[in-house]
Amino acid sequence: MELSSILDIIVSRSIGFPLEDRVKQALPAGECVVVSFGKSGLKMAQALEGSTTRVAGGVVVVPHGYPGKPPAGLELVEASHPVPDEGSLRAGEAVLEWARSSRGGCLLALISGGGSALVEAPVEPVSLEDLTEATRLLLASGASIHEINSVRKHLSRVKGGRLAEEAHPARVYGLYASDVPGDRIDSIASGPTAPDPTTYRDALAVLRTYNVYDSMPVSVVKVLEEGAQGLRPETPKPGSPVFKGVHNRLVASNMDVLRLVAQGLEEVGYRAMILTSRLEGESREAGRVIASITMEAIDRGLPASPPAALLLGGETTVHVRNPQGRGGRNMELSVSWAYSMWYWGYRREASIVSLDTDGIDGSTDAAGANLEPVDIDGMRSLGLDPLEALDQNNTYQALEAIGKLIRTGPTQINLNSITVVLLKAGRGAGQ
Repeated sequence: MELSSILDIIVSRSIGFPLEDRVKQALPAGECVVVSFGKSGLKMAQALEGSTTRVAGGVVVVPHGYPGKPPAGLELVEASHPVPDEGSLRAGEAVLEWARSSRGGCLLALISGGGSALVEAPVEPVSLEDLTEATRLLLASGASIHEINSVRKHLSRVKGGRLAEEAHPARVYGLYASDVPGDRIDSIASGPTAPDPTTYRDALAVLRTYNVYDSMPVSVVKVLEEGAQGLRPETPKPGSPVFKGVHNRLVASNMDVLRLVAQGLEEVGYRAMILTSRLEGESREAGRVIASITMEAIDRGLPASPPAALLLGGETTVHVRNPQGRGGRNMELSVSWAYSMWYWGYRREASIVSLDTDGIDGSTDAAGANLEPVDIDGMRSLGLDPLEALDQNNTYQALEAIGKLIRTGPTQINLNSITVVLLKAGRGAGQ
């Protein structure tokens, strides 16, 4: 089968997960106030149509420009991602207001990744400008999403279980679509209806570990330091009475997508092996590690012999060295993998596809990339240095020049990133 046809299978299955069906199966019967937010906010809310849940009002929050209309009875608010804007503040106040209105009954919270930036209600004295700057610094620092969210939770009136606290004593049903490695509900959109195991001290440790403490806005440091000194209330913790009537459930995850892609590849003759749904770490380093696994498979048939497909999911990070560079975690992983393979003399024995299921890698119009090691020669023939592209966080330019970007547009399916290595040929044991 042509590589282009295999690419179509991988991409279509990665972005075509039946999320609405999964949500519909988990919806509670009866009347509920509904708040739905995140990159999948609209798609999850659309599962309400024809369901046994009766909408008693509510709000859907999505990124600017996402197409579609919410079900009847729900207002729509557009906001910014990955850094918040004025729309995020409007969304935050709307979500809190609807949560308060549910106290005598039921709150249904449909939560997906991206919600941390889309819905914001910062604690005093943190301003939107301060929150935006803090978010930018954290996203560029190389911190994991769990670490970033431990900070966000302690600057917010929504995150870290505080939405459930606002709705208490309502019955709360939290349905989550995971975009975080490990599928921890307290990390998805910063866990608005989940107990928060992290503390102000943990948040301060993140700032110091990633050397952004001194760069943080004064108001952010003030809140975290006061909290660490016991001068501010902590986020609600496991065992808090706030969660007595809260029922949280994971409805979709990265592993679900990996299995769907693996099934498609097996249908066309590949032996598909899922290695992990918890890939983390610096993107370029992850690319090198995956390259080492690929070479072992080509040379020795471990962990699989060609023709085979190795599948990995998760969320790697990018330490931004050049704020003017364009790229994303999947692009950097792909280029790093291809360069490592090329360096060791592999050219066409394998290829890689790495993309984000939401259709947006970094802050670009591409979902990711598909490469063979020989494409490094293509970059160099155009005067492009792949190592410089990595160092300058400018892989988008190099990949666009050789026509290796994957573009899907926003998918409203946000179940983290997918990487597939296609093993096409071996070299024989011991080589």
